[in-house]
Amino acid sequence: MSIRHLWLLVHRYVGLAMASFLVLVGLTGSLLAFSIEINHLVSPRFYAKPQPGAARLGFATFIDRAEALVPQEQVYWIQIPSDPNQIDVRFSLRRNTATGKPYPLAVEDLYLNPWTGQELGRRKPGEPYPTAFMDKVRKLHEELFLGNFGFRFMGVIALIWTIDCFIGFYLTLPAALQRFWPRWQQAWLVKWRASAARVNFDLHRASGLWLWPMLFVFAWSSVMFNLPEVYNGVSRAVFHYQWPPADAEMPMQGTGNERPPRLDLQAALSTAQRLMAEQAAIHHFSVMEPEVFAYQFDSRTYFYNVHSSRDIWHSQDSWTTIDFDGDTGALRKLFIPTGEHAGRTVALWLVYLHECWFGLPYRIFVCVLGLVIAMLSYTGVYIWWKKRRGRVLAAQKQKASFSTSVVQPNEASR
Repeated sequence: MSIRHLWLLVHRYVGLAMASFLVLVGLTGSLLAFSIEINHLVSPRFYAKPQPGAARLGFATFIDRAEALVPQEQVYWIQIPSDPNQIDVRFSLRRNTATGKPYPLAVEDLYLNPWTGQELGRRKPGEPYPTAFMDKVRKLHEELFLGNFGFRFMGVIALIWTIDCFIGFYLTLPAALQRFWPRWQQAWLVKWRASAARVNFDLHRASGLWLWPMLFVFAWSSVMFNLPEVYNGVSRAVFHYQWPPADAEMPMQGTGNERPPRLDLQAALSTAQRLMAEQAAIHHFSVMEPEVFAYQFDSRTYFYNVHSSRDIWHSQDSWTTIDFDGDTGALRKLFIPTGEHAGRTVALWLVYLHECWFGLPYRIFVCVLGLVIAMLSYTGVYIWWKKRRGRVLAAQKQKASFSTSVVQPNEASR
């Protein structure tokens, strides 16, 4: 058996094993490319009508507005989420000074109009989020509704897919070097007037070649999301690599029994703006607008996240962040997305490409790419089935021919 034939068998059976999962990933990924639009259709009342050219109100105004609307609870998180037509304010328990016990939590999320501050809606504990439908699509996409096991399993699928990208590319190359370019050129083309089997084969090979860079990006970025220890190990071996600090993750609600920080939310917001401006001057970047301001009860830390000139794209998913002490206002950490660590920049490019942060034309492309991934899986299974059927028929003919050759001499001897 030649090396090429060995890799062909690996590609064939690995592809068969992954096919159903990649079809699912491709189709759900196509939907996720338009999460914002689908959320608007499912839960329209939670989103304001866009006001092009109008300036959003400041975070200080949203804090005042939220505390006036829900006075018995304390704001601990305010965010412009992935959809810029909404401000999400999250609440934690506030202690009743008269009884010494926390007030019951009646509202977990308050959604405000970014331009007027008017209430769009509120979510009570236990109620679904406005994004609930697409959240389920995302869970299916990431973990098959199987929790951590499914999450890790899909990471293994992504790792195998990444390796198979290179195997598939190798198999498109001509076996011999003679007339290499003219022969390889055929691999990039589809003979539409050929038989169905040939069209399926050409679609499988040519689509994989034309879209190979993006197929690799989505496979490898999936490894980054679902098997971070594998991705981090490879990245540290190749790049100067540092990923966001662990405490930049979403903070948890307080219980109402924590000692309050010395800096209240408004004072802390002023401190955050001052610290970010100082760091921008030191590290030579410009601040565009805030994205998240939140308090970590367990570490007694505020963190402030903004869009900056160091972002890869001016999207609703920025990574320029500072953490500072909730009592003293002293800066604890600064995270700048690009310009300091090559590995971090590469990782964030993967995040942005995978999460579709590059405008409507790119989201349309990703939607189509998801369909192509499903098509590649289908054509791969079709090619295997067609060849297997051919081998079975050939074996049956050979068996029938052998039986005839054995029977005829016996009949002649009679």
